[in-house]
Amino acid sequence: MRLKNVPVARDAIAKSDICIKEPEKLKGRWKEEIFGNDKPLHIEIGMGKGRFIMDLAAAYPDINYIGIEMYSSVIYRGIQKYEEAENPPKNLVFLCFDATDICEIFDQGEIDRIYLNFSDPWPKDRHAKRRLTSDRFLKRYDQILAKDGHIEFKTDNKGLFDFSLESVKENGWKLDAVTFDLHNDEVMNKGNIMTEYEQKFSSMGNPIYKLIASR
Repeated sequence: MRLKNVPVARDAIAKSDICIKEPEKLKGRWKEEIFGNDKPLHIEIGMGKGRFIMDLAAAYPDINYIGIEMYSSVIYRGIQKYEEAENPPKNLVFLCFDATDICEIFDQGEIDRIYLNFSDPWPKDRHAKRRLTSDRFLKRYDQILAKDGHIEFKTDNKGLFDFSLESVKENGWKLDAVTFDLHNDEVMNKGNIMTEYEQKFSSMGNPIYKLIASR
């Protein structure tokens, strides 16, 4: 969900060392140029306020992480959270970027895993192509994801989840795991890291849906 406009957000992003500028210049060179290693590279598209990607990076220091968020007012909250952390993870950077153009900043097979968490459902049929699990986006992920890479998708929106299941299958992807009640699924919930929305919705009694897909 988009936050209200925050006047200082763009200036804060410009000054922040954690938020990468001109990402298109790093295409194919993210690991060596930004992280200085050849470890796996995972991205979250639609990182929101950053809780999930920060907790994930802290839990898995041997993986490189990039949090992507298109709204400056939202990623600004993530920057604040990172700067206020006592021990912020060093294996994490942010991008204020529209994922529609994701193939302009990542090379073929450069990404090992993509996380999609509580994405905008775009409920009207005419907006279906904007959903991050639509065929339009799956074709982009197919280009940047490594051959053995995976997509992990979580939502509390049943309509969006049903759409995503069909979209994944119709576009030739393989469903490796599916649950309609993540927090009561002993196997898939093991090691689960929650987002802000996930904690909020699950506390209200809403089931959380999750799928893992590969080619």
